[in-house]
Amino acid sequence: MASQAKDVGILAMEIYFPPTCIQQLWKLMMVQAKDSTPLGLDKSAWRSALSCGFQLAAVTSLLEKYGIDRKQIGRLEVGSETVIDKSKSIKTFLMQVFEACGNTDIEGVDSTNACYGGTAALFNCVNWVESSSWDGRYGLVVCTDSAVYAEGAARPTGGAAAIAMLVGPDAPIAFESRLRGSHMSHAYDFYEPNLASEYPVVDGKLSQTCYLMALDSCYKRISDKFEKLEGKPFSISEAAYFLVQKSFARLHYNDFLRDASSVDEATREKLVPFAALSGDESYQSRDLEKPSTLIPKQVGNMYTASLYAAFASLLHNKHSSLTGKQVIMFSYGGSLTATMFSLFQLREGQHPFSLSNIATIMDFPPEKFVETMKLMEHRYGVKDFVTSKDTSLLSAGTYYLTEVDHMYRRFYAKKSVHVTSNMISSTPTSDVLQNGH
Repeated sequence: MASQAKDVGILAMEIYFPPTCIQQLWKLMMVQAKDSTPLGLDKSAWRSALSCGFQLAAVTSLLEKYGIDRKQIGRLEVGSETVIDKSKSIKTFLMQVFEACGNTDIEGVDSTNACYGGTAALFNCVNWVESSSWDGRYGLVVCTDSAVYAEGAARPTGGAAAIAMLVGPDAPIAFESRLRGSHMSHAYDFYEPNLASEYPVVDGKLSQTCYLMALDSCYKRISDKFEKLEGKPFSISEAAYFLVQKSFARLHYNDFLRDASSVDEATREKLVPFAALSGDESYQSRDLEKPSTLIPKQVGNMYTASLYAAFASLLHNKHSSLTGKQVIMFSYGGSLTATMFSLFQLREGQHPFSLSNIATIMDFPPEKFVETMKLMEHRYGVKDFVTSKDTSLLSAGTYYLTEVDHMYRRFYAKKSVHVTSNMISSTPTSDVLQNGH
């Protein structure tokens, strides 16, 4: 049994998203906007018929870039709501990466609940390393999704990505497990009941209310825990950064309602007009919403990966000024699950972040996206077909779907780079993986 682990957290991160993106999909879909960047997005990444294996690319890239022995992975957890098989977890597909070196002693399966699945997977790995069950090896977390929507106003918000995180002790980004507040309830704000389609059913108004209600509840609980631990009231000023998908201003609003003197005078003046609102009225007030962050604006909605892409954005932009700072994260999943938690002790000189594909993004016309979506709709849940072998759009290291056979088994190949004379040519390898996702 390994000794008690300390400062358990994220040792390294790797992000992979498809190289194909659309800049002006909202114009094609006739979405009305007030400025030149509707919906808070600059671009949205999309999964073509070939680029389905990006979680495999994220895992292998992380292991290779950081020189991680594949035998040193003892737990692998996947968070995703993009599920193809109702019984076989994505984690089992990823085991092909480890079988080659004889490591089949890896615990963990998938966690599924809308966007919250990635957080559940991360908590499972952290809890394992902190527990008496830990055997001294690393945990590995994969958050992966392809967010697609039926034709309409929501379609331009879609995106796709995979994030892999290596978890272990003495981490540059550690968890403060004592500061964690959750809200779990039941609602039909976002769900995917039609097994013949990958499009969700969304009640936008209810979803906004559920999100804000969960945010309020989690913030109150983490504030109460902080006050018990530290003997003083909690306010937004206690953390260097709060990562929420929207409504950062609402946290100021919560501080204001609890103790008006805890916010500065300028903020207080702006919030006074909202003081008399009821809870339901405040949930519907768009003046209390604020969006943010670099990578999500470039890639779009990534479901389970979205929050951690925002965190990667923070590391990418502010890593030199984060030493010793606390970051509060808020994770929400439809129907509904939510947790607010604390990361701390970002150590000087350690930057556990790697970004694939950022230099190989290729812009595509919206019409091409619509054409591909129709093809994917036709193929969803279908067996016995072979995909195009054109890999010119894919980066080296990408796993891509080659075939779904008559037993619904999925086969993937990995694109590699071969050097010939003075030329570099990208071709598929003979390494074909069975049953990737």
